[in-house]
Amino acid sequence: MKFKNNNLKKNFLIYGFGKSGISSLNYLKQKHKCFVFDDFKKKLNNKFKRFIISKSKLLNNNFDYIVISPGININRCQLSNYLKKNKNKVITDLDIFYKFNPEVLTITITGTNGKSTTSKLLYEVLKNHDYDVRLTGNIGNPILKEIKITRKTIFVVEASSYQLAYSKYFKSKFSLIINISPDHLERHNTMKNYILSKLKCVTKQNENDVALIANNNLIKKFLRFKNIKSKIIFVRRNNYNPLKNKLINKNFINSANFQNLNFLFELSKYMKLNLNTVLKTVNNFKPLKFRQEVIYNTKYLKIINDSKSTTLSSTIPFLETNEKVFWILGGLFKKGDKFNLNKKYYKNLEAYIYGKDRNIFYKLFKNKFKITLSKDLKSTIKLIPKLKYTRTKVTILFSPSAASFDQYKNFEDRGEKFNMLIKRYLSIK
Repeated sequence: MKFKNNNLKKNFLIYGFGKSGISSLNYLKQKHKCFVFDDFKKKLNNKFKRFIISKSKLLNNNFDYIVISPGININRCQLSNYLKKNKNKVITDLDIFYKFNPEVLTITITGTNGKSTTSKLLYEVLKNHDYDVRLTGNIGNPILKEIKITRKTIFVVEASSYQLAYSKYFKSKFSLIINISPDHLERHNTMKNYILSKLKCVTKQNENDVALIANNNLIKKFLRFKNIKSKIIFVRRNNYNPLKNKLINKNFINSANFQNLNFLFELSKYMKLNLNTVLKTVNNFKPLKFRQEVIYNTKYLKIINDSKSTTLSSTIPFLETNEKVFWILGGLFKKGDKFNLNKKYYKNLEAYIYGKDRNIFYKLFKNKFKITLSKDLKSTIKLIPKLKYTRTKVTILFSPSAASFDQYKNFEDRGEKFNMLIKRYLSIK
C-alpha cells in the first residue's frame, strides 16, 4: 500500500486521541475525510464532535488508512480484532509526515536510554549552526504539528519503540540507535520484538542514508537477517575522539553520556558540522529536567535527580564510581530488567528502596550491598543520613530504575516530589 494520488480524497480513521492523534486530525482534515475513535470517550472533546465515529459504525466503514497513536497496543485495545484484520492499513503520524514531506532532511534518534538528552543536544548543535531545525516526536511537538516547513528544514525526531513499531514508510537520512537494553517488554513481550521495532528506522533507509548503531551483539544479530541498504557505522562506548579531551561540562561524566557524545561527534562528521561549534554547544549544555540533573553540589556532597530513569541499565553508569553512593530507587519493576553492575562497586553502595515492587528489587540485590526498605519516597528520605556537612565525598542518587505509576502520575511528578522532600529533610535551599 502506498500513498498514491495524494491529491485524491482519502478515508482516514484516527485511533487514539492524545497529542499525536489531534495533530494527525488537524493535518489531514482539510483535504481528507477523517474519523476519530478513542477507547476513552472522555478524550473526545466536543470541539471535534463532527469527526467522532462509534465502534459499530467504524466496523462497517471502509477506511483507506488507520492512523494509530503510540499509546495503542494492538493486542490490548477495543479494536484489537479489527486492527489485526486490517493490519496492512495501519500507519503512524511518522508515515504521514514522510509521505507528504519526502525531501525534508530527518534525523531519527532512538534507543533505550538517553534519547531525549541526545536529541535535545543535537537540536542545540544544529540551532547554533543557524539551521531551521525542529525537535519532534517523544520530545517537543508531535511531528505533524510543525508548520512552515521548507526543503532546508531539518527534523530531529526522538522516536520510541511504540512510535516505530507500527510505522510502514517513515525513513530518515540519518538514523541513530544509541543503545539497547530490556525495556517495554510488557508491550513487546520479547527482546526480539523490541529490537525489531527499533530497527524500523534503519530498514527503510536506502544507499544514500546513514545508520549509526550502538556496537551491541543483540542488534548485530537481528541486523544480519535484514536487507540493510544504508551505510552502517557501529559506535562503541569507548570510541576515541579528540573532542573529548576538550570536554569541560561536568554533566557528561559517566560512560553512558560518553557513548551518546560519540554518536554526536560521529554524526557531526557526516553532516560536516563545525567542530568548534559542536564542542561549545556540548560544554554549555544543561541537562534536561529530571534527567541526570544535579540539584545540589558541594565539595563533598552531590545530589542527582534522575527521575526519568525507568530501567536498571540507565542507572548503572552512575553506580560505576569509587565514591560513596546512597541510591534511592523503586516503583514498578520492568519485566526482563537486569542488574549488570561490576561487583567491585558494591562496597561503595547503599540502596534505599521504596514502592510497590520493593521486594522484587530486594531479592535482586540481597547479599550484594546494604539495603533499606520503606513504603514510599517520603519515608525513604527520612532514613538517609543528613549529609549536608559530610567530610567525605558522597552522592545521593535518585534514580528509580522503575516506572512511576504505582505512586505518581509520571516521572515529572516523581521528580518534583523528590526535589521538595530532599530540600525539606536535608534543609537545603
